[in-house]
Amino acid sequence: MMPPTDTSLPQFIPGSEGIDPKRVPQRTLYTNAKMPAVGLGTFGSDTVTGAQIAEAVLGAAAVGYRHFDCASVYGNEDLVGGSLAAIQAGGVAREELWVTSKVWNDKHGLGQVAASCEQSLSDLGLDYLDLYLVHWPFPNSHGKGVDAHSRDPHAQAYIHDYYMQTWRQMELLVDRGLVRHIGTSNMTVPKLELVLRDAHIRPAANEMELHPHFQQPELFQYVLDNGIVPIGYSPIGSPARPERDKTPGDTVDIEDPALVRIAAKHGMHPATLCVKWAVQRGQVPIPFSTTPRNYLANLQAAVGEPLSAQEMQEISELDKNCRLIKGHVFLWKDNQTWEDLWDTDGAITPP
Repeated sequence: MMPPTDTSLPQFIPGSEGIDPKRVPQRTLYTNAKMPAVGLGTFGSDTVTGAQIAEAVLGAAAVGYRHFDCASVYGNEDLVGGSLAAIQAGGVAREELWVTSKVWNDKHGLGQVAASCEQSLSDLGLDYLDLYLVHWPFPNSHGKGVDAHSRDPHAQAYIHDYYMQTWRQMELLVDRGLVRHIGTSNMTVPKLELVLRDAHIRPAANEMELHPHFQQPELFQYVLDNGIVPIGYSPIGSPARPERDKTPGDTVDIEDPALVRIAAKHGMHPATLCVKWAVQRGQVPIPFSTTPRNYLANLQAAVGEPLSAQEMQEISELDKNCRLIKGHVFLWKDNQTWEDLWDTDGAITPP
């Protein structure tokens, strides 16, 4: 699909203070494809408009971003698509971009995965996606702006046979050339073990919550050991996450005294330090920001002077196992806690 020449497109002008995209670290997937090691998230947490996010995509590309993390459920892919078209019309080749999207939970059924992918491609104005993820391992949905007590009346547990029916449809998208790679999101080690056992095309990436107060060392190491790239959402601790995901015991990464001290030493905000640490640790952070100085600072941190081994060790010891995106809305029966979604005892929670 050639980028349109419509003069109504927003104008893409590379920023004079940006970062050369060639300087941004890359992650090598098992196919030998290269993924930029920092991306821009596009979920506005129910509070930021699609137009603002589309403007941020355009601005982020102007300062050197080439990786954009999207999803159908975010409800803004058509607007993001306008920015991607402008970026390409402004001289950035499609092959220089890395665009991810995700199939939402209510589109896991037979024939629905392909239809959802095709809609995302149409909205984004692309011929193919670099990466397509199963957003959650449950076919349990929720409406926009719901609270933590909302439940899908048709919710169910993780049933591996059902998940693999969805995965087979994902594999067909690769066969058709609509997506280059497929992957998982919000998974656990026991679930991934089964997927890796049964997949014809194995996941190239797993998107997961990762920040200094929630480092998921076991899952992180498991995906690395299996040649899966860890993509980290909420890399600064998601201060603007939906209210349904906030609980009294949550900690605030960017207020951690050690992070504040190390950030001050490097002349950066603690949020930027979180992104820098993430890139250096080996994950792919996808921070969301609509503020030019912030998304530029995140990219600058990714290419700047590395943290010392002592600083990396100190941050590794800040892990508080504080999950922020708990997923209450995906529970499937009464009297459950959010931990049931995450197989915290090492086994898949039964139906």
